[in-house]
Amino acid sequence: MPARTRPRRSARRDWWVKLSDEELLDLRFCDLGLTVDRSPLQRYVERLYAELERRGIAFRPHCWLGEEWFSPDGVPGFALPFYLAHPRLRRLERRMLHEVEGGNRNWFMRIMRHEAGHAIDNAYRLRRRRQWRETFGPASLPYPDSYRPRPGSRRYVQHLGSWYAQSHPTEDFAETFAVWLKPWSRWRSDYRDWPALGKLEFVDTLMTEVATQPPLVRTRAHVDSLAQDTRTLRQHYAAVLKRYAVPTRREEDELLERVFSYEPGPRRMRAATLLRRLRPKLHDALATRVGCSEYLVHQVMRAAIRRCTELGLYVAGDRRRAVRHAEWLLGRLVRAFERSAGRRLTL
Repeated sequence: MPARTRPRRSARRDWWVKLSDEELLDLRFCDLGLTVDRSPLQRYVERLYAELERRGIAFRPHCWLGEEWFSPDGVPGFALPFYLAHPRLRRLERRMLHEVEGGNRNWFMRIMRHEAGHAIDNAYRLRRRRQWRETFGPASLPYPDSYRPRPGSRRYVQHLGSWYAQSHPTEDFAETFAVWLKPWSRWRSDYRDWPALGKLEFVDTLMTEVATQPPLVRTRAHVDSLAQDTRTLRQHYAAVLKRYAVPTRREEDELLERVFSYEPGPRRMRAATLLRRLRPKLHDALATRVGCSEYLVHQVMRAAIRRCTELGLYVAGDRRRAVRHAEWLLGRLVRAFERSAGRRLTL
């Protein structure tokens, strides 16, 4: 009698792959059997380590899987979101939230460099240094639920999006570190004549100082690890959707409603889909026409797409006319953002 072939380990571990979305939502996180080292994410962790090595930094942050991107205070490591560990979970994330944060290589590495900034801050207790506080501000400031960015400010680097460096001193440091760490970064020329250049030069000096030193904090704790998480995916998404439920009416909603409709139809395209298709065509054109940075245009277009999704807006009437109106709309939004201090953004 032939010996029974043992099933492949990956097949046993990913037994849930063929479940329907509804069945998958009822699974607990701890039952997924996911780990970073047995997922496609491991090669990106190694890529981050290579970037640190290229800069001469001996420190290596440890990574684990959690419900979301997460850098715990006092821990020299960070959690990666579970949905990036498997294509099946990415599809579920997109269906539930209409976006996969960190869903492509460049986006993922940008976030990784940012989180590495938090980890190295914790590892060497950098925020306790007087010059760190003088450069970025006191890390002890209360972490806000929301912030009002100044899109035209040159005191902060532009990295992840939504002018995130302006939200808190620790985020300012992490964003500045990420810009500095990026391979072949031209930060000296890109930020020439910006006050933010001083922050980058400080990070450059600081990293030279700590590069070969052993970290002061060496815990390898996995805070809120997926392996110990007994919540179901359904409970997780219910909480996330509640957190990002349609907020109170915003100033730009009136402009969106002048161009798009709340009424769905059998052949009506979603407004968010139209804006996504227009984004490559209009990105450079709007920056040139308005005379502003491409970063500002990118953030405004991303915000408009997200808001159209939240409001459930559709394209009404003739498609060609809708494209012209969408171009007008985006131009108005970019100019409004450039003139104002920006609307309050939620963290």
